Amino acid sequence: MKKVYIELKWAFIFTIAILCWMLLEKTLGWHEEQIANHQWLTLLFVPFAILLYLSEMREKRRRVYGGKMTWLQGFTSGVILTIFITLLSPLAQYVTHNYITPEYFNNVIEYSVTNDLMTRNKANEFFNINSYMWQSAFGALGLGVATAANVAFFVRKK
Repeated sequence: MKKVYIELKWAFIFTIAILCWMLLEKTLGWHEEQIANHQWLTLLFVPFAILLYLSEMREKRRRVYGGKMTWLQGFTSGVILTIFITLLSPLAQYVTHNYITPEYFNNVIEYSVTNDLMTRNKANEFFNINSYMWQSAFGALGLGVATAANVAFFVRKK
C-alpha cells in the first residue's frame, strides 16, 4: 500500500477536482441554458487534469525516487494513478448526476431531440447514469494512459 499511496492520494484529489468542475459547470449554466456548448466547454478541464498528473509525478519523483525518475517509472506511476481514477469515476458520475446536477440528463435529452441530433430513444439510451458511468471509466482509462505517457516524458530526470 505504501508504494501506491501517492497515486491513491492524487486519484482522490483528481476526483474531488472533477466534482468541483461539475459544480462550476452547473453554476455557469453549462448543464442548462448553455448546454449547446457543453461538449466543447468541458474540454477546458484538460489543462487542470494535466496539472494534476504533473503534480502527482513530481511528488513521486521527489518522495520515492530521490529526485530522479525515468520515463518508465513516471509512466508506471501515471498508469497506476489512471487505474485509481478509473475506479473512482463511476462514483464521481453518481455524485454528479444525483446531487450536483440531477436535471442534466433531462436537459441534454431535450436539447438533442429538439435540435434533431438524436431520436428520443437513442438519446435516452445514451444519456443516462449507467451509460455515463461506463463512458467515464473508459474515457478515464484511455485519456489517462495517454496523459501519463506524455507527462512522464516531461517529468523524467536523470
